[in-house]
Formats: sequence, C-alpha cells, structure tokens
Amino acid sequence: MSTEKSSPRSTEQNRPDLDQPLGLTVHELPRAERVAPVNRNGRLKMLFILLVCAAPVIASYFMYYVVRPEGRRNYGELITPQRPLPTFNVTTANGAEVPVNSLKDQWLLISVAGGACDAVCQQHLYFQRQLRESLGREKDRLDWVWLVTDNAPIPAALEPALKGATVLRVSPADVSQWLEAGPGHRLADHLYLVDPLGNWMMRFPAAMDAVGAGKAKLDLERLLRASSSWDNEGRP
Repeated sequence: MSTEKSSPRSTEQNRPDLDQPLGLTVHELPRAERVAPVNRNGRLKMLFILLVCAAPVIASYFMYYVVRPEGRRNYGELITPQRPLPTFNVTTANGAEVPVNSLKDQWLLISVAGGACDAVCQQHLYFQRQLRESLGREKDRLDWVWLVTDNAPIPAALEPALKGATVLRVSPADVSQWLEAGPGHRLADHLYLVDPLGNWMMRFPAAMDAVGAGKAKLDLERLLRASSSWDNEGRP
C-alpha cells in the first residue's frame, strides 16, 4: 500500500481558519459607542465650569443693561433727537463777534440769563463752577458757559465768581433756535449740557438744589467716562 504525503499547499487549503480575516483582538481601536459617554460627560463638565466662572459677568451685564436700578437713571433729561449747533454769532466780553460753533470740541455746561443775573442765575453760576471743579483731573474737558441774552451790564460783584467762565452775549431769538426750556419753564430755569460735537443732548431739571447738583455730577462723570476713548481735553 502506498502512502501519499500531503503537500504543504494542500494542507493550507484544507485549513478553514486561514480563510478568515485576522481579528484585531489585542490592538483593536476603541469602538465609538464605548467612548462617546465619556466625551459627552467631559464636555458637560467643561460647560458647567465655564458657566460658573462667567456667571458674575453675565449677572453684572444683566443688572446694568436690563434691570437698570434706580441709581442708574439719569438725573438730566436726554434730548432726543440731539440738536446740533445752529449757525449764528455770539459776542465775547471784549466785544468781538465769533461764530457759536467755535465752542465745539469741549463738553459745555450752559446757563442762560440776562446780564442783571437774578438769584436763580447766580445759583446756576455757582453750580456750574462747582460741578466743573468736582470733576478733578477731568475738569479740563468741560467748559462752563453763561449765555447773556440782553445788553444789561454784568454786576461788578459777580466778576470774581466768573473767573474761568466763558461769558457770551447772544440774542434770545438765536439761542431759542438751539436750546429749549421744559414745559412751563423759561430758558433761564435750567442748565444745559452740550457734547464736544456741538450737540445739545441733556437738560437738567429746573430749581436745581444741592442734592440735584450731586445727581448732575454723576451724570457728568458717566458721560465723560463713556466718551474718554474719543474725547480729549482742550480744543485742537
């Protein structure tokens, strides 16, 4: 009886295990469904940490812009739309006529009254000077202006108090093109705030007292702070 030796080739063909693909049993990559929960939990934890860190900032913005507590309300009345400087001339203390737009490029705190300057006028001049001085190092960004609406001489007793003021004579018709009193009041009853672009943008309440002047100071500080990026002290 003859015995046939099977060749290596025939042996390999008869092994069914060699026809199957290799399994990556040890070095197999992790399946997506196994790592997804881990990654998802990590992202949630990261978002939670970010929210905790950002919460004070979000709360402050919400309180400042949405809730707007009483302390954030303006004391002065905002003028909408703002009124730009019209074209007319004013007369300086030396008798020279200059265009009113020469006042631009500074914040202006303005009072309006006749040259005789009654008690209300004198109170306004006092508050104008004090408000400017109270701004400290920012005071050079604000000029205080008295618009005199007649030809009456200014009392000599007022001259020391007007040091540092800009005193200009203007016709009542011209100033009325620009500034306006509140209902039931005269131009002389208010102080007016003008921005460096020449826009009348705020009117302070009539019959201002010391408490009101303190509130006006807060308005001035906020406006100067908000405009600090584009407004410089003094005129170019």
